[in-house]
Amino acid sequence: DPFNRLYARQSRWRLDAEMIRDNALAISGLLDLDVGGPSVKPYQPAGYWAQLNFPKRTYQASAGEGQYRRGVYTHWQRTFLHPSLLAFDAPAREECTARRERSNTPIQALVLLNDPTYVEAARVFAQKILQTEITSETERLDWAWNQALARSISDEEQSVVLAQLHEAKTYYEQHPEAAAQVVQVGLAPVPTEISPLDIATWMTATRILLNLQETITRY
Repeated sequence: DPFNRLYARQSRWRLDAEMIRDNALAISGLLDLDVGGPSVKPYQPAGYWAQLNFPKRTYQASAGEGQYRRGVYTHWQRTFLHPSLLAFDAPAREECTARRERSNTPIQALVLLNDPTYVEAARVFAQKILQTEITSETERLDWAWNQALARSISDEEQSVVLAQLHEAKTYYEQHPEAAAQVVQVGLAPVPTEISPLDIATWMTATRILLNLQETITRY
């Protein structure tokens, strides 16, 4: 609103690293809102702490509800910041940071697509979609967009995502082992009444949705 014609306006910017994770967990319904308690450890690549010395340390990801606690409770290791936080410009806390930088890099998109936290969130969100009483693909997409972005899906978005859904369904029908593998990412249980093929197919849509700039931006 450069001409101040509206009653209120605000700049938009990308969410901070912790909030991006919290937002994905909240959309999927996994976020644990309990207050207080010890730090928790999200999923982290194996061997990431291999070069951490004095003393040597091992990383054990939290189990149960601890895995889904808010980012403010995430364990911080100076000089070895969690890679997902690092990708989204979280400070290492080695020195005071008055204002965080906000970058836009390809690595961030890869994190949102491949980090187990976001893959699991996409899976659980896909399960929620399939557990609704909606059967139409277009209506399911519209429901998902309203859940995540508080708006309906556009015609252009719908066309693109439907094409991806159909392509994914064809792929997973030909590679059922890939569907069985992708739905096992994360600790959240997989409902037995929904086929892995359907979950994996709809994960394609939810992973796209969680990767949208609009999803990780504060307006």
